[in-house]
Amino acid sequence: MNVTTRNNVRVGGCGRVTMIFSHGFGCDQSMWRYVAPSFHDRYRTVLFDLVGSGGSDLSCYDYQKYGALDGYANDVLEILDQFADGPAVFVGHSVSAMIGMLATIRAPERFIANIMVGPSPSFLNDGDYVGGFTRPDIDGLPETLENYFLGWSSTMAPTIMGAPEQPELGQELANSFCRTDPDIAKHFARVTFLADHRADLTKVTTPTLIIQSDDDLLAPVGVGHYMHRAIADSRLCVVKNIGHCPHLSAPSASVDAMTSFLHALSA
Repeated sequence: MNVTTRNNVRVGGCGRVTMIFSHGFGCDQSMWRYVAPSFHDRYRTVLFDLVGSGGSDLSCYDYQKYGALDGYANDVLEILDQFADGPAVFVGHSVSAMIGMLATIRAPERFIANIMVGPSPSFLNDGDYVGGFTRPDIDGLPETLENYFLGWSSTMAPTIMGAPEQPELGQELANSFCRTDPDIAKHFARVTFLADHRADLTKVTTPTLIIQSDDDLLAPVGVGHYMHRAIADSRLCVVKNIGHCPHLSAPSASVDAMTSFLHALSA
């Protein structure tokens, strides 16, 4: 197996510590273009596409392996085996924040820090926990994706992105959704939006930064506070931003939060 080809791995920057970036649902590594370059002078940066996304090798998409986020977490550890000489900094957006979390739980010695951008352990409202979606919303998602994937993508992408003053970002996300193989996208969407990893939060031992937008439909601010309370040795930074992608629509604030966090760790 060629990990470089499978995940379309791209290496940049320089430094003794590796920083690995992982994108969210329907996206690819280009979504880090406003953030990753800010760390090129201090870190070796590794960008990649989740299997089934971007320029990854679609022939490697295994519906059983990727039927849970653990399959992607295993890929992350394999990428680190090949491209990191020591413990790394993981940066994950949205579902990749959970993927990174699972990887740090499985192999905590491989990570100096875990940075979560717009994370959510569960998108479903449950009692006092407000994940952002009701049970009927979640239950109806598979059928919606099966029958109206392109329509759902073009409608939801601008809503997910937010950034009303930058409508081109919403269009970019819609285009990214629509470039994804529909069958893979439907499968990955189910895995993403039906997952519940709240019970895993207390297992995290890696120093963690949670970056949350102050106005995010997919991951309300309360989710960030919930995760901050559950994850020991975590730090929460709420940035002023409308939407689920502060690394695109508020990159300076995201970089500042990451830099401050890593400086405090001397990482």
